Amino acid sequence: MTTSLTWRLKRYGRFVPSSRETGGKPWKVFEALGDKPVIVLTIVESGYLLILQGQESLGESRMVRMQFDGRGRTEAIDECSSAVAKLMEYVPVTTQDDVPLHPNQPPTEGPAPATQHTCQGKAVGVEPEVVQGSLSIKRLTQHFLGEAALTLPKMYHRSSLAQGDLESILRVCMLDPTFYAFVENMEGELKKLLEE
Repeated sequence: MTTSLTWRLKRYGRFVPSSRETGGKPWKVFEALGDKPVIVLTIVESGYLLILQGQESLGESRMVRMQFDGRGRTEAIDECSSAVAKLMEYVPVTTQDDVPLHPNQPPTEGPAPATQHTCQGKAVGVEPEVVQGSLSIKRLTQHFLGEAALTLPKMYHRSSLAQGDLESILRVCMLDPTFYAFVENMEGELKKLLEE
């Protein structure tokens, strides 16, 4: 049985990337006012995020803003806090008080942690760097190729596949004669990403 967590929103905004080019507003805002249906944020057990106003889905953006509803300010803050705690398991969460990144600045680039290298060039971490928030593609690539010792944020530890499903998929892949070439090609592409 799938379980879900639900919160009521007073206001929801989604970022519209092309709006600056067309001279429009960068945020499309939805409000639960008057005769409009309530806005509901739902996170289902598998990690899917649903934002609905009545029967209409509002969640079509990678960057969103939410204002939580409650009988009073204290209840709205409590609702917000519980939603943020759950959302942080899946995605990076910031507040309006946080300093936003410049649009062209990659997230969490930072210096690589101190590592020792074996003769094969693989990283043997002295202490893996604990990363908070989002990571750049370069940092993720370094981690997956074993060139950087990182402890990834919680959101990177989730999988939408059940353990049994993953095993079945892996068995099918291992029986496919082209799978090994695919893995080698994937490793080559990851190395190209590091050079960018």
